Parts: sequence; C-alpha cells; structure tokens
Amino acid sequence: MEYDQYNTLDTEDSGPRIVIRDTNRTTANFVLSNTSLALANSVRRTIMAEVPTLAIDLVEIESNTSVLADEFLAHRLGLIPLSAKNIDDLLYTRDCDCDQYCENCAVILRLNASNRSSDEIVKVFAKDLYIDSAFSTSRTPYGAAASAAIDDNLPPRGEPVVMDPEGQGALLCKLRRGQELKLRCIAKKGIAKEHAKWMPTAAMGFEYDPHNKLRHADLWYESDKVEEWPESKNAQWEEPPQEGEVFDYDAEPNQYYINLEGTGVMPPDQIMHSGIRVLQQKLATLIQELSGVDQNSTNNLSNNYLGNGGQSPDMMDMAGAGGAGTAYGGNTTYGDINGAGGFTTPYAGGATSAWGGGAGAGAGGAGGATPYGATPYGRSGNW
Repeated sequence: MEYDQYNTLDTEDSGPRIVIRDTNRTTANFVLSNTSLALANSVRRTIMAEVPTLAIDLVEIESNTSVLADEFLAHRLGLIPLSAKNIDDLLYTRDCDCDQYCENCAVILRLNASNRSSDEIVKVFAKDLYIDSAFSTSRTPYGAAASAAIDDNLPPRGEPVVMDPEGQGALLCKLRRGQELKLRCIAKKGIAKEHAKWMPTAAMGFEYDPHNKLRHADLWYESDKVEEWPESKNAQWEEPPQEGEVFDYDAEPNQYYINLEGTGVMPPDQIMHSGIRVLQQKLATLIQELSGVDQNSTNNLSNNYLGNGGQSPDMMDMAGAGGAGTAYGGNTTYGDINGAGGFTTPYAGGATSAWGGGAGAGAGGAGGATPYGATPYGRSGNW
C-alpha cells in the first residue's frame, strides 16, 4: 500500500507510529502513538462505518416450507459474512450502468435444501450457499491484479466465510420431513453506514490514558476506587501517576491502544489499510473542494450574503408594495395579502386577495364571484 509521505521508514518521531502487539487471522492488537486523539478516533470510526464489504442485500425466495418466516430468513442471510476478496474491483450498484444488477456490481448465491423422507432434522448451514456459476463469468475485472496479493488466503469473492472447527458456518434453519428451502440471494457491495451487515469488524476496542491521568473519565465508586475500577493490561505500557504529582491541564493523549476484531471477510491488516485509504480519499475531496473556490467566487458569495450582490425574491414583501416582479409580490397570480395590488386570481374577482375579500375586510369581503359562488360566510364573517 502506498500512502505518499507515510510510505517511508522514518527514524524520527515525525508522524503516527504503530506497534503491533498481537495479530492472527481475524484480530490485530496494536498501539497507535504520536498522533492526536481526533485522528485516532477518525481512523476508528472510518474502519467501523465506511470500509466497503460484501453482504446479501436481496433475497428471492422460491420455496419456503420451514417454520421460519421469509423475512426472518432474509434477515439471517443478510448477516452471513461473505468473502470480500478483491472488493475494490466490484462496483456499487448505484454506480453501475446496468438496469438492476450484473456481474460487475453483484454476486448471486443459491440455496437448495430439503428433507424429503428422513425423520431426522436436517440442519441448513451457511456452507450450503453456493455461487451461481451461470451468473458469474471468468473474465478478470479491472484492477484485480493490484488487489489480489493482499487477500490470497480468502475464499473467492462472495463465498460464505466459514471459520468454526466443524466447517459448517452459521446455522440458518432446520428442516423436518417434507420441508424444503429454495432461494436466490443477491449480494452487493456496501458500507456499514447503510447497514450493519456491511461492517467488517465485530468489535473495535479503543483506549487511551489507562491510568486516567488526564481525568477525562469520572470514575464513580462506593468505597475503594482501586478495587472497584481495576486497571487494564494497557496500564503496563505507561508510567503510573506519582503521589503528589501536579495535574497538567495542558496535557493531551498521545498513545492509543486499539484491538481490531474482524468478522473474517477480510484480514485485519487489509481492514486497517482500507480505513486509512477511505479517510485519505475523504480528506482529499475536502481539500479539492476548498482549493477550487477562487477569490472572485468568495467575494461574490460574501456580497450576496451582505446584500450587495444578486437578490432573491423578497419573502418579507407580502403586502405587494414593493414586490412587483417577484415570485411572492404584488404582480403574482395570487395577489397580495391586503388586496391593494392584487390582480385577477383564480379564486376571486377584481382587485382582491387570493381568497376573496378586499383589504382584509373578512372572509367574504366583497363576496366576489368565485368558482364556488358567493361565500357562505357573508361580508361580516371573520377568519
């Protein structure tokens, strides 16, 4: 992964640093230091909410005679973790030029399970889902060579991720004699901002200042604070506060303990890389938008707010005195409130307001000729 100025080894503490404490197939425990709390928290939130993955979004049920309702099954299917291998090569459905979905923006999975004559209960697991080979093609999508190197250990994109010792995956339902389940699933690319089923992480531990030196946390206790609030293992990585130490009001956190636990849809290091890349893209878009505003546009925008530039219709000129030519002034199809400058309208005759009557005399006012005849309230009626 290339991150421009962060892609080089630096012997000085001039940027964020990561110390990996433990890692395996699904989790990564590391320490992020030499950065601000805002940046560390931004990376955490981006990883949890904006890293794209793959999940079942539509379920077409052809036959379901199990005891579970269609909606119940669809919900369970949506939460099955699917391999996000080469997910960057898959388009979002909204960005694809197909009518509904195609091989460039979706993966089709099928499930055919039944219990014809057995008295034993047949269990249907996630491993029973298989990719529809008739829908997929063998052609290599764009960018596949660039991203294949970082997730070779994952199953093909769209296949259920199975990590239990039995190799079964999540239990979907149970079928008794004579019951069957036949359905078609459309998996799409998305992010957790849209739905939690696209979240790449199962948990995201985040801690700083384990000794509470900064007093960001108010620890309520009954009798003994030390006994009721035991310190975490991260406290071993920092010096404990000394007795009688003067509180530093200007101190800021500088070391953050992060435990990233993935769902198995992609390796934890790839989740981290994707989160940083998404955050970089968001910041690059912001910088581009800010740099694209020239001085003249800024001046014109300021003049408009100050009343020295172009003027929109005067919303306050409801009396029609100076509103001629605006959308809400006197020279309109509905006239003005007082009726002084109102022209013929669809609902009233002569110089009246939109609802009949002149100069606010009442609901009937002049009792004008309206499409519904004389008003039932007469001249003396008031609104």
